[in-house]
Amino acid sequence: MENIALIESFSEFKDDKLIDRVTLMAILEDVFRNALKKKYGSDDNFDIIINPDKGDMEIWRNRIVVADGEVEDENSEISLSEARKIEPDFEVGEDVSEEVKLIQLGRRAILALRQNLISKIHEHDNTNLYKQFKDLVDEVYAAEVHHVRPKAVILVDDEGNEIILPKEKQIPADFFRKGDTVRGIIESVELKGNKPQIIMSRTSEKFLEKLFEQEIPEVADGLITIKKVVRIPGEKAKVAVDSYDDRIDPVGACVGMKGSRIHGIVRELGNENIDVINYTTNTQLFITRALSPAKINMIKLDETTKKASVYLNIEEVSKAIGRGGQNIKLAGLLTGYELDVMRDAADLSSDDDVELSEFKDEIESWVIDEFAKIGLDTARSILKQDVADLVRRTDLEEETILEVIRILKEEFED
Repeated sequence: MENIALIESFSEFKDDKLIDRVTLMAILEDVFRNALKKKYGSDDNFDIIINPDKGDMEIWRNRIVVADGEVEDENSEISLSEARKIEPDFEVGEDVSEEVKLIQLGRRAILALRQNLISKIHEHDNTNLYKQFKDLVDEVYAAEVHHVRPKAVILVDDEGNEIILPKEKQIPADFFRKGDTVRGIIESVELKGNKPQIIMSRTSEKFLEKLFEQEIPEVADGLITIKKVVRIPGEKAKVAVDSYDDRIDPVGACVGMKGSRIHGIVRELGNENIDVINYTTNTQLFITRALSPAKINMIKLDETTKKASVYLNIEEVSKAIGRGGQNIKLAGLLTGYELDVMRDAADLSSDDDVELSEFKDEIESWVIDEFAKIGLDTARSILKQDVADLVRRTDLEEETILEVIRILKEEFED
């Protein structure tokens, strides 16, 4: 094989693999030097000149001229008579540079050299691919369905990279055909042998979080923060959001007018029902919001065991639990508490009642006055009201109202 033919094949590698010129030259030099070491024992006295763009390459062997009969190392020394065959003016002690043709390495060495080159380029590709997708972990990525298998869908991106979407990482309602474009999160990149295995997921909580970032400008800009996401893929999800700007309603901004903003996310996830909830550091209020649409009467917390007993009217129990227990399961995951739903045992139909002023040691006077303004001056008159209605009719915060209800409930239970 002539130098020119071999170098032309190197240029093909460069075009096919999109390897930059500097990297290709480094790989080529490394491959040739390995071949020279095998042939001559050392490559220290060789110069390799490569121009892959022009398909040109030269190998020069540098030796020192010694007197005839005094050659000790044929690789680094040349006798005077041999040197003068190259150039008649050479003298002992001078340096001789002689071009080495590939054919001198032997046909078997040339074939091994080419195979080594292919291996090195594949290794380079795999290393680059691994680094590229490692940087994309937890990012949304799109690829086209290439093949549908029982346990996984094989995807191929625009650059021909293979991505695996395992069955367990697919939403139950997912159905793909060859040629479909699929979006998911790059969940992991692992080296299997020398080849990277790229795993995509559509069931990850991170996928839903990233969809919010893509679809809702305030989330992308950092005006709204996603505190936590929990999902039962394809069925139901709860997303806790917060904003440090009081002028922004984080839930309203995420949902949009008549659900316009969140609709695209719901459709992407196979009509997954998404509850967007205002985050709060008030644990009782956060649990109350997480169990929406159920109306909670009272919550008893056990901080030691991270359990919460949630008291509701009997007609609200099914709402709190949700279909197949989905609502209470997700609420527990979102809040970090084990939730027990309890039917409210307080006897609110009793004739006994207590003036609100009797609770002045536990409830601040200005709060009592606020209830009095709307004609609520007894414990039972407040307990019979809807919390949302009380928020609307008074200047009290929801947290304050829930705290008052908790105090009154405990009094009646005692």
